[in-house]
Amino acid sequence: MTLDALIPRLFRLLGRCSLPTLHRLGGWAGLATYWLSPRYRRRLRENMARGIGRAPTTAELHANARETGRMILELPFIWQRPLEEVLAHVVGTSGWEAVDALRAEGRAMIALTPHLGCFEITSIHAGTFMPMTILYRPPKQASVEPILRAGRARGQLSLATADLAGVRSIIKGLRQGVSTGLLPDQAPGKGEGIWLPFFGKPAYTMTLAARLAEVKDTRVLLFWGERIAGRGWHLHCLAPSVPLEGTLEARAAAINREVEALILRCPAQYLWAYNRYKTPAGAPPPPAQ
Repeated sequence: MTLDALIPRLFRLLGRCSLPTLHRLGGWAGLATYWLSPRYRRRLRENMARGIGRAPTTAELHANARETGRMILELPFIWQRPLEEVLAHVVGTSGWEAVDALRAEGRAMIALTPHLGCFEITSIHAGTFMPMTILYRPPKQASVEPILRAGRARGQLSLATADLAGVRSIIKGLRQGVSTGLLPDQAPGKGEGIWLPFFGKPAYTMTLAARLAEVKDTRVLLFWGERIAGRGWHLHCLAPSVPLEGTLEARAAAINREVEALILRCPAQYLWAYNRYKTPAGAPPPPAQ
């Protein structure tokens, strides 16, 4: 059986499990991956040390590996269980009054959700309150895309591919009051970013979030879904600590700093093993340090 054929079956099987079971299995799988992959261990250790400003302890590395495993194995539950059942595991919210205020003003939201905690649940929850269009990149395994689209495009959520046509639809929607969400710490493709500091090291950084902030009557908010293992998620919403002003580069750099501050609220649940500092194909090399 090919990998493309196996993944949908595995997703359906895991989707029958309860969230506590998936979190337990995910914790074990994440720790096993940590021990079995020297490359994974090295990247996790290096990126986490850069972020927290010191060498992480073994306990911190193990905790992060477990959270990463939980992040992956909770996806079948989020994408395949009935929407009401998924949302019932949102155990609390903080700062959501900012979303309510934005809705009362009739303004569109640019929701920035980094790879922290459960970033899937934040848009699904927000989509119960307002129409939103979420940018996504088609997965490498073609068989996963129908599962992804069905799991994300629920409630008032719709999807747009991360290309020129998708960006145009996002901008059109913002002007019509339709909010959007994206991952601000995702390495963009060729020509879609600039090299800016991220935890003290140049990272190829998307400019899209900074560009979208220019659209009239929009507001940038930051979100993250804190994972409460075995129970669900507590959703946090924060406004940027400073106005996003100045040149495109200055605004993009300010977003990086906001994301850094958000990550340091709960470094155990950030995806430190993500290859954030890679040079995308066709992108210019990073500046010399």
